[in-house]
Amino acid sequence: MNALAATNRNFKLAARLLGLDSKLEQSLLIPFREIKVECTIPKDDGTLASFVGFRVQHDNARGPMKGGIRYHPEVDPDEVNALAQLMTWKTAVANIPYGGAKGGIGCSPSDLSISELERLTRVFTQKIHDLIGIHTDVPAPDMGTNPQTMAWILDEYSKFHGYSPAVVTGKPIDLGGSLGRDAATGRGALFATEALLNEHGKSIAGQRFVIQAVTLVGRESSVVSCQWMSRRILILFSSSQGFGNVGSWAARLIHEQGGKVVAVSDITGAIKNEKGIDIESLFKHVKETRGVKGFHDAHPIDANSILVEDCDVLIPAALGGVINKDNANEIKAKYIIEAANHPTDPDADEILSKKGVTILPDIYANSGGVTVSYFEWVQNIQGFMWDEKKVNDELKTYMTRGFKDVKEMCKTHNCDLRMGAFTLGVNRVARATVLRGWEA
Repeated sequence: MNALAATNRNFKLAARLLGLDSKLEQSLLIPFREIKVECTIPKDDGTLASFVGFRVQHDNARGPMKGGIRYHPEVDPDEVNALAQLMTWKTAVANIPYGGAKGGIGCSPSDLSISELERLTRVFTQKIHDLIGIHTDVPAPDMGTNPQTMAWILDEYSKFHGYSPAVVTGKPIDLGGSLGRDAATGRGALFATEALLNEHGKSIAGQRFVIQAVTLVGRESSVVSCQWMSRRILILFSSSQGFGNVGSWAARLIHEQGGKVVAVSDITGAIKNEKGIDIESLFKHVKETRGVKGFHDAHPIDANSILVEDCDVLIPAALGGVINKDNANEIKAKYIIEAANHPTDPDADEILSKKGVTILPDIYANSGGVTVSYFEWVQNIQGFMWDEKKVNDELKTYMTRGFKDVKEMCKTHNCDLRMGAFTLGVNRVARATVLRGWEA
């Protein structure tokens, strides 16, 4: 099942639990606006290259639309539509005043030079600058993009609208980016996992945990972090994503807390060391070789086996659909923390549920990034920047409160955590829509 079909399915199940009016349900499902633009740039060799850019603005009932821009060969309208819808529910679950959007350009960043990426970004911004804005739609980095990409968007947008640092988040610190943003998704997933383990009578302090983690640390990933010493945790970072900053933060946070990272995978392959991988040494190796392959302190394993390695907690932070009906029965984890968007196929959901596996859904588990993006936006609008401790403390408050809100919906509707999160998000958006004057 593709991402759009899966997202629509979860939405409709949540709408049924909430008893939403069918007309309101249909209205919430249809995107506010879909944008498709052609972006032609001169390449460094003088030839012309054309790319297709997308921006789907799903809903603005609760505030400006918010969502990343990804550069990836597999960007397509259905995927962007699904991710925009997910952002609507995610921002509502996090209880930040945003709606959902998502965008992207179908390209392979690794095949383009820095100057070509800049030209492509500026052309894309020129095509959509009238449709984004501080109080309209606020982009952010995603797979294949980074703070530099946001800096180019900010600069190009400012040529038309005046200096507007709040038009994008995930910017470089020197241009109004927030401290703590780099680690936000990983740190947020850490707080989410802590809340889940506490709910199950487990605490981090005083226990020995083993973390089984597949780490992706570099330019294009989206990942997670945790901190434990005797519970084994597996974190998956997709091989197609490359090394990304969230993965590096995940590994650092795990290592700092005495956790053992026992498995790592990236585009070059997968490695494992049951005694724990030396993260600092691995980072030095990756910096020199651009991949985990050949790391001296671990042995290679089949990258396809990463998801089914023996562990207590599995954290997939890759592309969608990596956990499916073909591998769900082999998964040994007791807990799955979805750091990626839509990593678990609905068919796999049912299989895992029957096995007693607890899944912390993506629209809550990986909301740390958008939450700190909200903090950055607030700081830019106020013109008053926070220190990193305040950012991290506020993030923990939001993630902890978010878990309690999801659990309340689970109790109210007698459902699992995924439906608890979806009913929470959909209900908040539906209420805002009705209060603003929607008529059935």
